[in-house]
Amino acid sequence: MRRRARRTALTALLLTAGATACLTGCQSGQDDASSGDATRSAASATSAEPASATPSAAASPSAAASTPKEPFTGLTGAQISERALKATTEARSLRMTGTVPDEESGGTIKIDIALDRRGDCAGTMGMNGQGEAELIKTGDTLYLKYDERFLRAQSKGEPQADTEALVSLLAGRWTKMSAGGADAKETAGFCDLDKLLEDAGDGNDDTSTTVTRGKATTVDGTPAFTLHETDGSERNTVYVATEGKPYLLRFESGSKQEPGALSFTGYDEPVPAEPPSGEVLDLDGLDGMNT
Repeated sequence: MRRRARRTALTALLLTAGATACLTGCQSGQDDASSGDATRSAASATSAEPASATPSAAASPSAAASTPKEPFTGLTGAQISERALKATTEARSLRMTGTVPDEESGGTIKIDIALDRRGDCAGTMGMNGQGEAELIKTGDTLYLKYDERFLRAQSKGEPQADTEALVSLLAGRWTKMSAGGADAKETAGFCDLDKLLEDAGDGNDDTSTTVTRGKATTVDGTPAFTLHETDGSERNTVYVATEGKPYLLRFESGSKQEPGALSFTGYDEPVPAEPPSGEVLDLDGLDGMNT
């Protein structure tokens, strides 16, 4: 029974992780007046925001044409899900794209992030269609870039002068800080694929969810098989690859309280986490000048 819960924990954790990493700092740290304080404010605002190098729309599964042989013949839904859990948690890297709910604002967060077991990541995030923040973590350094719409949205309710100082200093400009610093710690932690997949495999003791077989389909052209996870009135849908390793391809939440969908691609592919070229603003240096 515990093994069934672990399978459910895989998809639930990946959905929740995307939301948590985006949400924690998005509503905070926007009350500083000076340019140095504004810098620290923006860094704190994205201290939990994941994102990815190239935003993309969530995959839309489509029914496949008739197949000569049904995938995973002879396996139960639970057994297929167990195989997907094993393959996914053994991945060296992956890319996660989609939308997750923001409980604080009631809106939607769009994320697109690639991450690997070295702790490197690259991506973008946006909230309620109000601008975008880019993120790169490589080695011990975290790079962030915010567009003007994002900065203004996160500064809503603050004095106009503070907002203008923040926008003037940071909009469209790459910044960097130590990945081990207080402002960067949460974002840097989200880039730890080892921890993410370790948590996915740990599971919990809830045995109320059942996993049943669906049908053959495709996800963005990739052959897949659907599984349905049912817990009371909620029915989530999972898509598992049928060619190569049975990786998790997509998760669609059936919960009215936590709607959302995430797609998973780029398994075992290099993460494009290269330091940005050109001028980069050192936030750690500015912070030291203003303390």
